[in-house]
Amino acid sequence: MNKQEIILSENLEQSLQQAINQIPHDKLFILTDEYTHRLCLPLIQEFAFLKEAKNITIGATDTHKTLETLAFVWKRLGDEGATRHSLLINLGGGMVTDLGGFAASTFKRGIAYINIPTTLLAMVDASVGGKTGINFNGLKNEIGVFSPAHSVLLDTRFLQTLDYQNLASGYAEMLKHGLISNTAHWAELLQFDLQQTDLKLLQTFVAKSVRIKEQIVEQDPKEQGIRKALNLGHTVGHAFESLALTENRPHLHGYAVAWGLVCELYLSHIKTGFPKDKLQQTIRFIRENYGTFVFDCKHYDKLYDFMTHDKKNTAGIINFTLLGEVGDIRINQTADKKEIENMLDFYRETMGC
Repeated sequence: MNKQEIILSENLEQSLQQAINQIPHDKLFILTDEYTHRLCLPLIQEFAFLKEAKNITIGATDTHKTLETLAFVWKRLGDEGATRHSLLINLGGGMVTDLGGFAASTFKRGIAYINIPTTLLAMVDASVGGKTGINFNGLKNEIGVFSPAHSVLLDTRFLQTLDYQNLASGYAEMLKHGLISNTAHWAELLQFDLQQTDLKLLQTFVAKSVRIKEQIVEQDPKEQGIRKALNLGHTVGHAFESLALTENRPHLHGYAVAWGLVCELYLSHIKTGFPKDKLQQTIRFIRENYGTFVFDCKHYDKLYDFMTHDKKNTAGIINFTLLGEVGDIRINQTADKKEIENMLDFYRETMGC
C-alpha cells in the first residue's frame, strides 16, 4: 500500500495546488456533503485552479454512508465524463472521506483522490491511514478497501465551523491515541477544556495524534498486527453505534468510541491489569464530556451479536485491543459472553444508565 502524504497546511490554497500538480489528471471533481457544501466549499471554490472542478454533493451524516449514496457518486462521475485519469477531492468529515475514498478506489478500477478533512474526527482518524468504506446490512464499515489518498491536507481553520458535539467526537479518537502512546500525552489530553476550546493548543494535539496514527499504520498498513491498537474502544463502540442506528437514535462516531473506551478499559483492568486510578480518571473525563449511551439488559444479546460481526474477529471469537498500562498495547485479547455481560453491567452502573 502506497504511503499517503500528510500535509499540515498553513496556506490551504498553496498546499492544495501543489498536491494537485503532483497528480496528472484530465478532470477534477470535489465531493461534499450538504453541510460542507455550504460551510467549507466557499473557502476553496474561488481558487483559480479549481474553476473547472465539478461538484458532487451527497446527504450529510452517517445515515447516508450507504450503497445507494456510493452508486449516486459513481453515476455522477460517469455522467460528468470522469475517466481513470480523473482526480477526486473529498472535502468533508469521515463519512465523506470514507465513502469518497471508496468511490474513487473502485470507479474505473481506481482513480486518484485527495482528502481535505473538515472535522476533527476526520483529521485525526478517518482521512488518515487508507481505510475506505460504507456501512452495509446494519453494520459499520462492512464494505470497503485499503486504498490511501494521494495526499491528506490538514487545515485546522475548518474546526472553527464545528459545534461542540463534532469537536468532542473527534477528540475521543485523540484520547484513544493518547491511551496507546504514553502517559504524558494521555494526561495532557485529560487536562484539556473541551467546553472552552483553545484552537491553537488543539492544533498541536492534532499534529501529535496524526503522528501516532501514522507511525502505527506505517508498521502495519493492512491491520495484520499492531495496527489493531487503533481499534481500542471500537469493538464495543461500533456495537453501540449499530444499536443506535437500528433504534433510529444515531450518535456521532466519536461519542460511541468514548463509551466503548469505558467498557474496554474496564476489560483491560480485569484481564490485563490496567491501573484502576487511570481507569477512573479516563471514565470521569468521558462521563463529564460525553454523557452516556442509555441501554438496559434487554439489549445485551443484540450488542453481543453486533460484536460478533466485528472485522477483527477470527472464527467467531470476539477480539479486543486492551491495555496493560497507558502505551502497553495488548492486541488479540478475547472475552466470553459472561465477561462481556459483566462489562456492560459495569458500564451501566458507572455511567448512570
